[in-house]
Amino acid sequence: MTQSHGWAAKSATTPLASFKFNRRDLRDHDVAVDIQFCGVCHSDIHSVRNEWGNAVYPMVPGHEIVGRVSAVGSSVTRFKAGDLVGVGVIVDSCRACPSCKAGEEQYCEVGVTLTYGAKDRYGDLTQGGYSNNIVVDDHFVHTVSPRLSAAGVAPLLCAGITTYSPLRHWKVGPNKKVGVVGLGGLGHMALKFAHAFGAHVVQFTTSESKIEDAKRLGADEVVISKDATAMKKQASTFDFILDTVSAPHDINPYLEALKRDATYAQVGLPDKPPMINVGNLVFKRRNFSGSIIGGMPETQQMLDYCAEKNIVADVEVIPIQQINQAFERVVKADVKYRFVIDMASLERA
Repeated sequence: MTQSHGWAAKSATTPLASFKFNRRDLRDHDVAVDIQFCGVCHSDIHSVRNEWGNAVYPMVPGHEIVGRVSAVGSSVTRFKAGDLVGVGVIVDSCRACPSCKAGEEQYCEVGVTLTYGAKDRYGDLTQGGYSNNIVVDDHFVHTVSPRLSAAGVAPLLCAGITTYSPLRHWKVGPNKKVGVVGLGGLGHMALKFAHAFGAHVVQFTTSESKIEDAKRLGADEVVISKDATAMKKQASTFDFILDTVSAPHDINPYLEALKRDATYAQVGLPDKPPMINVGNLVFKRRNFSGSIIGGMPETQQMLDYCAEKNIVADVEVIPIQQINQAFERVVKADVKYRFVIDMASLERA
């Protein structure tokens, strides 16, 4: 077994604290990674606090992982010791269903194995990236360009691919008017990607204080969504809108902004289902859809694109000792735009 050191939640109501545990020994297709940075996703907080009702403890969160390969199994050919790599939200799938065979492992019909808080195919509980190392099947490991900031790359493994995938799937590009709802960890990546793809990008926000930042990140226009007059001016003008908000909110004014046959895609996960005026769909043949992360080929494609275009997340790097305070700040939306843990700080824990 490989000895590991991380920070874990022992229950839904206790703060994260130092935790020693074991990783499995390398199997033939495994890659061992010494973790350098791990992003802090809002879903880490939902999971730790059992807000989705399926938590298993002790739990080491973290699924936005960047580090260096320390060892590889005997059948691994894509990686070698010293390579800079990334690990995202899932670490296994059935590999045999139609989705897996299509490179869409995130939609595995048998079910994926999450990077933490899940039982793997051998019955062991997975533990995530708030730790000094991880052992992962090489199919779920990605090459990271050393040209990019490793800390800025970490959130690409979740926030990045979560927004890149729907923008690519619905063919966002030049001559398309695209809206982004919400300017947080997901929203700021959606802005960067949509701008890089050549679309005319409109940021929807409730806060005038975010106008300047939205434009810095790539917005051509900013619309204050609580201004009913401003929203009406956008009616039937959008080809695509990506909603990144995880808090309950009224989506009907945004649906009204779509053209005929246009698509509204949800990637945020509110804890209450939205109330939809069906007329907003049927009278313009509009589409309401959703998306979640991306498959392994597309995730690598995204990382390669980011290396080409020099795209990374805007991050605030913290030591692990500040993780509980960071959780509270994420809940208050007090971060621009993603916390990333410097795992070298574990040595001081």
